Amino acid sequence: MEGSLRDLLPEGELIRFYEQMVLCREFEESCAEQYAKGEITGFLHLYSGQEAVAVGCTAALDKNDYILSAYRDHAQAIVRGADPKGVMAELFGRSTGICKGKGGSMHLFSPELNFMGGYAIVGGQFPIATGLAWASQLLNEERLTACFFGDGSMNQGTFHESLNWARLWELPMLFICENNFYGIGTEVHRASAQAALHRRTCGYDIPSEKVDGMDVIAVYQATKRAAEWVRERQRPYFIEMVTYRFRGHSMADPAKYRSSAEHEIWKSRDPIPNLSRRLMAEGMVSQEQLDKIMERCTAQVEEAVRFAAQSPWPEDREVWEDIYV
Repeated sequence: MEGSLRDLLPEGELIRFYEQMVLCREFEESCAEQYAKGEITGFLHLYSGQEAVAVGCTAALDKNDYILSAYRDHAQAIVRGADPKGVMAELFGRSTGICKGKGGSMHLFSPELNFMGGYAIVGGQFPIATGLAWASQLLNEERLTACFFGDGSMNQGTFHESLNWARLWELPMLFICENNFYGIGTEVHRASAQAALHRRTCGYDIPSEKVDGMDVIAVYQATKRAAEWVRERQRPYFIEMVTYRFRGHSMADPAKYRSSAEHEIWKSRDPIPNLSRRLMAEGMVSQEQLDKIMERCTAQVEEAVRFAAQSPWPEDREVWEDIYV
């Protein structure tokens, strides 16, 4: 985002954005370490590189709004307000996790925060989000539903069905595509006849735009405008956030399909150091302040790991709890 930061957002808000992104990055990198140690098992999809999307979007939404995500959901849950200790304990499979150790990495859920789930099934969040938005409409609730998803899920039938119903019923929905260019190892242009993903909504008469998802300020401002548009018109809107994951699809993916040159180009656009440089250039923070932010975030993540490791496993009786079918 061009121009002086002071003209765009309050200083305190910008520093908060920076600290949240650092916390998310430190959390994810710690998850990678715990996975290597065998403390975290099963599937693990990390968000490193995409932090600007979670931070900027969530800041632009109201606490009353519903948020749904895919399986790369740790950062979105934390930014929404989930305690990192509870999230880490969930990844460890412990009873103190935010889903009592039953959900794991891909199924974080906190109705108290209106964070209505990460979904392991590709595209599984679309019909749930549509149903929530419909319920809000029927109940005359003043809230929108923000549905986050990856580029690969746009080839699922649920995506098209949900866009159709959202427009037909004029539902208050914000569709947010995190386009990191790869569905596991398949590039967008090899899976979609229209690689400009935001243009795929024209058949449903849903307005859309493309945003630099590596710029937290651009993300925030675009989401804020879109959310206001949805609230005013009670109709769906679509944003394509162009971003990049610095790690493979999951911890099992070495990402050999990406060249080192491509990776370095995107690393140069890392949203965290790019924002810190701008904050320092405009005299909003000193290096000492940035160091203290890093220390706080590191300490928070280390505390989360200790809490998770010391937490008990779920009791056997828990296998019979929370069953609804």
